[in-house]
Amino acid sequence: MQCRFCKASLQNVFIDLVNSPASNSFLTKEQLNEPETFFPLKVYTCHHCFLVQIDEYKKSEAIFDSNYVYFSSYSTSWLAHAEQYVESMTERFSLHRSSQVIEIASNDGYLLQYFLKKNIPVLGIEPTQNTAQVSIDKGIHTITSFFGVSLATSLANQGLYADLLLGNNVLAHVPDIIDFVGGMKIILKPQGVITMEFPHLVQLIDNNQFDTIYHEHFSYLSLYTVKQIFDSQELEIFDVDELPTHGGSLRIYAKHKQDSSKSISENVDRLLNQENAKGINNLSYYEGFQAKALKVKLEFIDFLIQQKRVGKKVVAYGAAAKGNTLLNYCGIKNDLIDFVVDANPSKQNKFLPASHIPVVTELTLKAEKPDYVVILPWNIKQEIMLQLSYIRGWGGKFVIPIPNLTIE
Repeated sequence: MQCRFCKASLQNVFIDLVNSPASNSFLTKEQLNEPETFFPLKVYTCHHCFLVQIDEYKKSEAIFDSNYVYFSSYSTSWLAHAEQYVESMTERFSLHRSSQVIEIASNDGYLLQYFLKKNIPVLGIEPTQNTAQVSIDKGIHTITSFFGVSLATSLANQGLYADLLLGNNVLAHVPDIIDFVGGMKIILKPQGVITMEFPHLVQLIDNNQFDTIYHEHFSYLSLYTVKQIFDSQELEIFDVDELPTHGGSLRIYAKHKQDSSKSISENVDRLLNQENAKGINNLSYYEGFQAKALKVKLEFIDFLIQQKRVGKKVVAYGAAAKGNTLLNYCGIKNDLIDFVVDANPSKQNKFLPASHIPVVTELTLKAEKPDYVVILPWNIKQEIMLQLSYIRGWGGKFVIPIPNLTIE
C-alpha cells in the first residue's frame, strides 16, 4: 500500500479497529437476515509526509450514493455554524451580487441557503442524489457529481470560476486528494479564496477520538500535511482558524501562490509550530493510540454489562457514523443497548450496521423512559442534552463514552 499523497510505502499501523461494515449502511428489517459485507478498518501513518490514512477498501462511489443518509440540516448547531460562516466570509472578502460562491459537498444546501438569502450567486456540487435534490428544492443550483480535475476543467470551460470556493468536512472524504485539490486550483479566480474545514488530527489523537475513524474518512489531517498537499498544487495557505466543531477542527484559507493581494497570517506559523512541538512529524507521536482506544472499549462494555445486571435500561441518541465505529469496535449489540433515537427520517425504522440496534423516533424515548441515554455524536452533546433535558424528570442520565466514560 502506498501513501495517497507522496506515494511512500505505508507500513506503520496507527490503529486497527478490526473489520466493520460501512458506517452509513443502515439496514432494513428484510436485510437483517442477509449477510453483511465487512471491510478492514486499519489506519496507517506515512513516515514521509505524515498523512494518516486508511486504504480505499470501500470505494467512494459506493459510500456516497443515492442512499446516503447524512443530511446536514438536522443539526441546529451546525446550521448556526454555517450561518455564522456566511456572515463572516461575506464581510471579510466583500462578497456581493456579482461574486460567485461554489461549495464542494454542499449536501442539502444547509450553508448555501444563507448566501442565497443575500442574493450572492451560488453553485453546489454534491455527489449524493438524495441530498442534492433537497438542495435543488431550496432553489440552489446544484451539480450532482464528484469533484476533481475533470469536473473543474468542465466548469472552467464554461467560464465558471469561484471568488469563494469552500468545502466543509470533505477534504478528508476524498480518496484522491491530489486530484481534488488540483481541481480547486483550476476553478479558483486569480484573487479567489478557498476555505476548507476538517477535523484536526491533533484533536483526534490528544482526545482519543478514535470513533471518528470510518470508511467514509480516507484521510486524517494536520496542518503540517495539508500545507504540503496544497503547496504541491501551487496553492498557498494564508490563514487558519481553530474551531470547536467536530471535536476540534481547522478552517484553512488558501489562495493561488501568485496572488500577492493577501498577506500570510501569523496564525499559520503559530499552528505549525504547535504541531511540530507535539511531534506531528515524528512517528513516536502516533504510538500508543490503540491502547487508548482499548481503554474506552473496556470502560464502555463494563458500564453496559453492569447496568444490564441490575435491570437498568440503556439507549442511545444519534445514529451517527462515529457511533457505529464505537459500537462495532466494542462488539456491542442490541442486547446491551435497546434502541437509538435519531431525528433523521431516512434513518428511522432501520437498523444500525452489524449491531442491529433499531433506530426510532424521539416518541419511543419518551414512552420507554430509559435510565441512561448514551450520546453517540458527542461533538454536539450540548445541543442533545438541551433537547433531551426532560429525561432528568424521570431520573434519566446522559452517558458520554469518549474520550473517557462520563455520566452527566
